[in-house]
Amino acid sequence: MDAATLAEDLAGLGYPGFAYLRPRKWKPKNPSDVLLAALAQDDLEARLVEALPWLVVKYWPLDREWLVREAKLRDLQNRLGFVVSLARRLAERAGDERKARALNELETDLERSRLAREDTLCKASLREPQRRWLAENRSEEAKRWNLLTDWTVDALRYLA
Repeated sequence: MDAATLAEDLAGLGYPGFAYLRPRKWKPKNPSDVLLAALAQDDLEARLVEALPWLVVKYWPLDREWLVREAKLRDLQNRLGFVVSLARRLAERAGDERKARALNELETDLERSRLAREDTLCKASLREPQRRWLAENRSEEAKRWNLLTDWTVDALRYLA
């Protein structure tokens, strides 16, 4: 999936960061499919990565069993777990305790199958100095999910 298509899909799902896009002949996409397609990208623009926690919060409840199964099949459980943890924190900030509890349960499901290998959050092109810096400066949640990323809930601009 290319960046333009993903941006159109997110715009069609109502993501405020892409409100300026007017998808042509857009058919509603399954938010779970869009989420997994984005997480499967080796390199994804930051503006697209930023939309993923919003997508989880906005469209929860997603089909949890399907999402976990598909993430495991594609070795995306760490990326998904990290995005879900950011989404949970967004739900907590919004005062949506029910959604925050449900997302915490999803995190617990994903935790059971957490991969030991280190990965990035859709940024495979990171150079070695960047990787070293992120390894030293990433958040506790990024460490927990074995991801080299500097994304935090404070960096997200849109609540669902």
